[in-house]
Amino acid sequence: MATVRLKNIHKEFNGVKILKGIDLDVNDGEFCVFVGPSGCGKSTLLRIISGLEDATSGTIEIGEKDVTKSDPIDRGIAMVFQSYALYPHLTVRDNIGFGLSLAKRPKSEIKERVNAAAEMLQLESLLDRKPKDLSGGQRQRVAIGRAIVREPEVFLFDEPLSNLDAALRSKMRIELTELHATLNATMIYVTHDQIEAMTMADKIVVLNAGHIEQVGTPMELYHHPQTPFVAGFIGSPKMNLFEGAIAKEHNADLYGIRPEHLTLSPKEGKWKGVVKHIEQLGADAIVHIHVESLGMLVARADGDFSITAGSTIYATPQEGKEHLF
Repeated sequence: MATVRLKNIHKEFNGVKILKGIDLDVNDGEFCVFVGPSGCGKSTLLRIISGLEDATSGTIEIGEKDVTKSDPIDRGIAMVFQSYALYPHLTVRDNIGFGLSLAKRPKSEIKERVNAAAEMLQLESLLDRKPKDLSGGQRQRVAIGRAIVREPEVFLFDEPLSNLDAALRSKMRIELTELHATLNATMIYVTHDQIEAMTMADKIVVLNAGHIEQVGTPMELYHHPQTPFVAGFIGSPKMNLFEGAIAKEHNADLYGIRPEHLTLSPKEGKWKGVVKHIEQLGADAIVHIHVESLGMLVARADGDFSITAGSTIYATPQEGKEHLF
């Protein structure tokens, strides 16, 4: 495996600045997730690492080697795309081994690598099927198997789970995390889904409008967001953020409190409000409250918490859980 080092990466399209000076180190064996809203530049950055896009300026090193001008095939990377890009006329076995066949590797080597990847991804019983006979999750595992057999220094994933339903995405997140642990591989993964980022990453890179907002472990970003953007992006439901009197009360420009760090009571508390809407999630309930001095406030409560829309309720921030910007 290898480290990936990005130095002052800029990218422009027709005079529009897409990436604005990205500096980043991805350590050997790390699972690094690029996360951010649509248009933030995360997929463009991944494609620049892969060599499918050229940077306007800056340098890219993979395994201490400058690959800025290298072709994708010479960078020691393998990429898994959002679309499975499988050959419909080939079996699973031949799809996984296709790249090795193109490289004219010995048949015995291809067979050995394909079988090893199939075992790792629980595809042994499917090797003679065609893609049309597979589920979405099975097709994605075939695409991942095709990357594994290349034995790359770095794996790149561009929103590989976005075509799957919620239950299958959850299952595949676990499988990819286990795969990373098995391979001890350097992996860079792009997603717009902060839940994927939080549950899979060793390191999260939060991107916004072409620059890095913050880099850290999932819990560092959750507990210590450095900017309002990160505070509002990491966490579900997102953090409550307020300007005005409540911020000035704490000598800040912006005050934040997460929904799960609010204590609700029908009798007393810091902020009095009216329940406008309740999202029942089973174990949890997401309570939307209108507070006269703040506006709308979102709180997470126990699913059995007895409350109805239109009721008066009090919300109190837990001590030490407030964020000031």
